[in-house]
Amino acid sequence: MGGVQVLRLPKGETVASLIAKYRASGLVEFAEPDYFVHACAAPNDPLYLDGTEWWLNNTGQNGGTPGADIKAPQAWDVLTDGGKVLVAVLDSGIRATHEDLADNMWVNPVDGGHGFNAFTGTNDPNDDFGHGTWVAGVLGAVGNNGKGITGVAWTAQMMACKCLDNAGNGSDSTVIACMDYARTNGARVINASFSATNTSAAVSNAIVALRDDGIILVAACGNGTFFNPHPDVEILPEYPACYPMDNIISVLSTSPDDQLGLRSPYGASSVDLGAPGNQMSSTSASADNKYVFSFENAGLSGTSFSAAMVSGACALMMAKYPDETYQQIIARILKATDPIPALAGKCVTGGRLNLYKALSPPIDLAVAPGVDGVSFQLHLSSGANRTCMIESSPDFVTWMPIFTNITAADGTFDFVDTNAVAGSQRFYRAVSAP
Repeated sequence: MGGVQVLRLPKGETVASLIAKYRASGLVEFAEPDYFVHACAAPNDPLYLDGTEWWLNNTGQNGGTPGADIKAPQAWDVLTDGGKVLVAVLDSGIRATHEDLADNMWVNPVDGGHGFNAFTGTNDPNDDFGHGTWVAGVLGAVGNNGKGITGVAWTAQMMACKCLDNAGNGSDSTVIACMDYARTNGARVINASFSATNTSAAVSNAIVALRDDGIILVAACGNGTFFNPHPDVEILPEYPACYPMDNIISVLSTSPDDQLGLRSPYGASSVDLGAPGNQMSSTSASADNKYVFSFENAGLSGTSFSAAMVSGACALMMAKYPDETYQQIIARILKATDPIPALAGKCVTGGRLNLYKALSPPIDLAVAPGVDGVSFQLHLSSGANRTCMIESSPDFVTWMPIFTNITAADGTFDFVDTNAVAGSQRFYRAVSAP
C-alpha cells in the first residue's frame, strides 16, 4: 500500500543508522522502524468499561484527576494471572458463589471447601456481613468475563478465612486461627483489612510465624472518625499495620484526585504506601449477581480496599517472580510507587501503588563507542514489548529525549547517537516512556 517497502537489516547495520542513511538520501518519502504492536489487555467487564472502577484507570471521570490510579491497563499488558499464588482474605468471609468471584475461589483439595470459619471451626466461611466480599472483588474479581467488575488480578486463588462476625467484629483468637489455617494450607499472601488499637503478643508471634514461612501480610492502617478523620498512627497505632515485622505491608488510602483518602490514617514510618480507597464499587454478598456502589453505600471507602489492591499486586508479583523472597517482592512494590505531594511525609514511600512499574523489569543501558569514533552505539535491554525512552544530558541536570522505541520480543533495541560531537561530554540514561 502506497509503495511501502519492508526491509531486513543487512549485516553490520542498525535500525537507527539505516534509517538515517535513507532519510539523508532524499530518495524516500519517509523511513521508520517496523514498530511492534501487541494486544491491549483491556477487560470487557462493564463496570470497568464505563469508568466506574476509576482506581484501575482514572481518566478524570466524575471529577477525578487523570492518572490518579494504579496504572492497571499498562500492567495487564505485562500480566493478568495471579492464579498460582494463594491469597487468604481474613475478613467476614466471601460469597463464594458470586458470579464474579466463584471461578477465582480456592478449593480445599481435602474437603472441597473454600476456606475456614473461625467462629464455627468449619469450612463454611460464608459472608454474613458483606465486607469480605467487597474486599475480594477489588482484589480478585474475575477479569474479562463480561460481568460486573474486574479485580486487580483477573485470575486468582482466594481463600476465605472468616475472622469477623456478622457485625464486622472479631478477636485476636479468631484472627490467629485464620492466620494458622492460611499458613498451613499454603497461602503466600494474607489480606488483613481490619485493625485494632491494642497490641497483642499472640498476634505478633503469629505474624512472625508467617514471616518465617515467607508469607506477606498486607494490612489496612485503619480508618479515622468524623472528629479525627486523619489520625497519625505514630501517635494512635493501629494493628496489625503497626507491628514492626518486615513481612507486613501497611497501606493508607488515596482519593480519585490523589489526596489522602477519606478518613485515612497516615504514618511517616509506620505506613508503607498508599493505594486508592475512596468511592469504590465491588461485588455484593447479598446475591450472586449483585454489586454494590459507593453512591449506595457510604461505607465503600477506606483503607480496606487499598489493602486489597496491594494484595492483588502481591499475587501478580509472586506469579511473575516465583523464585523471589517476600523481602524482594515487597521491595519491588515499594520502589515502584508514584510520588504524590499529598503523601509526602505521610508514609515511608510518599507514594501511591503503581502496578505497572512493579511488574516491569528494570531497564539496562549499555554504551559503546561507534565505529567512527564519534557516534555512540547504545544497547537497551528490559522486558519484551516495552516502550522505553533514551535521554541524553551534558551535565546530569538537563535531560532531553533523543530516541523512543518499543523493545523486541527479546526485550532489547539498539540506537546509534549520530548527533554526538567529538570531544563533547554527553551522558545517557533510559527510562520507561509514560
